[in-house]
Amino acid sequence: MLSIGWFSTGRGEGSRGLLSFVQERLVETGADARIDFVFSNRERGEAEGSDAFFKLVDGYGIPLITHSSSAFRKAAGGRFSAHRDEFDRQVMEKLAGTGVDICVLAGYMLIVSGELCRKYPLLNLHPALPDGPTGTWQEVVWSLIETRAAKTGAMVHLATEEVDRGPVISYVTVPITGPGFDQLWESFQDQDLAGLKETEGENFPLFQAIRREQYLREPYLLFETLRAVSQGEVSVEGGQVLDTSGAPLSRSMPHGLCLDRQIAEAMS
Repeated sequence: MLSIGWFSTGRGEGSRGLLSFVQERLVETGADARIDFVFSNRERGEAEGSDAFFKLVDGYGIPLITHSSSAFRKAAGGRFSAHRDEFDRQVMEKLAGTGVDICVLAGYMLIVSGELCRKYPLLNLHPALPDGPTGTWQEVVWSLIETRAAKTGAMVHLATEEVDRGPVISYVTVPITGPGFDQLWESFQDQDLAGLKETEGENFPLFQAIRREQYLREPYLLFETLRAVSQGEVSVEGGQVLDTSGAPLSRSMPHGLCLDRQIAEAMS
């Protein structure tokens, strides 16, 4: 049984939806994996969104562990980045004894320290292809528009000190041209990107359409990745992603496992 730790700030609907999807699918499919704890960098009563997330966690009967980064920041003073290592040491103290096999960063709004990355194999869901843009999902979508990309997707990679660039475990692709997109791209022709960001922002129809295609697939990608790890199709050891022979996955699959077929079947 693969033991999973789940890291999330739990800010809003997206965090709740991702946890619900994976937890319920683990149960429905009888997967050889379970979520054994949820960790949040917010405390109960700190924010309405995270309180709703905590209620969901409680409903599933999953142990909840919390440590407020906001309270820590106030006590430490100065920039949080200067004290990140200390905060993560305190987190690790709270997690001592949990003994999970793998952890998932799912809406966890902090950059993790190198020490925490080395302590736990941390899987991060990033809304871009392995060779795609880095940054927040908003920055990714604007970058795709700026470069007039023909496809996008999402990936799960091993979190490292290099943000959004750790060893890739899996990915899913989706075209953003063709029916449903060509007319939206035409509406972007000859428009100033900076002006669009100011006037329409995330309400720009092309922006929304691209994000929708990513967002629909991200929960499936995370679940199918956990399923692949639980079945031994891929493993994470010593900061590396390994194939079934124990060799680095990057040798045979430079971009990780392509889960397009599995996700298409699951979504049909």
